[in-house]
Amino acid sequence: MTKHKVIIAEDHTILREGLRALLSLEPDLNIVAEAGNGREAVEAANLHKPKLVLIDITMPLTNGTGAIRRIKRRHPDIKVIVLTVHKTEEYIRAALEAGADGYVLKDDPSSELIHAIRSVLRDKKYLSPGISNRVVSGYLSGGVTSSSMSRLGHLTDRETGILKLIAEGKKNKEIAVYLSVSLKTVEKHRSNLMKKLDLHSGPALTAYAFENGLLISSVTLDH
Repeated sequence: MTKHKVIIAEDHTILREGLRALLSLEPDLNIVAEAGNGREAVEAANLHKPKLVLIDITMPLTNGTGAIRRIKRRHPDIKVIVLTVHKTEEYIRAALEAGADGYVLKDDPSSELIHAIRSVLRDKKYLSPGISNRVVSGYLSGGVTSSSMSRLGHLTDRETGILKLIAEGKKNKEIAVYLSVSLKTVEKHRSNLMKKLDLHSGPALTAYAFENGLLISSVTLDH
């Protein structure tokens, strides 16, 4: 059985110990390090190169968002799940734009966290049900700005489809195979997307897709 290396980054010791006890019950998860602040999380990721980092978004020294960005910049294949009390759109957007693969609330049941970990390890994006409902509610109540919707309306059907695939975590080569087009074609569409939406990274495209209701059909974002 493959053992996935996991780092727990949480500044509250009791909660961190509880998470270690919970995840240690999973036979394929190996807790290789713990971190009490964002700086330690980055250092542990550099040292251990884990499969997954579980991180709070508000921590001392380097906050969770900054730590996620630094980890993803150096190790783009490391999966990151945010575990937090924060439910506001500001925090959700910041985490997604930093590169988080999942967002789970601390008041969710432990089974939800395990489900999120399983989903993210299968290269899927994951949002806590409470967060998904908030995204849907904001979308339906007009939370998406008119300028944002206007930019979305200028995308072609193919560009919108590629935007969804990017947000689901697919790489350019995977998208090319999936759509039966050349890699250069996908790269061109991706470049056009960034220009039309005035966005400059994959995580920013993912956050935009979430905010504009392109990925709200399910909590686990299957390919």
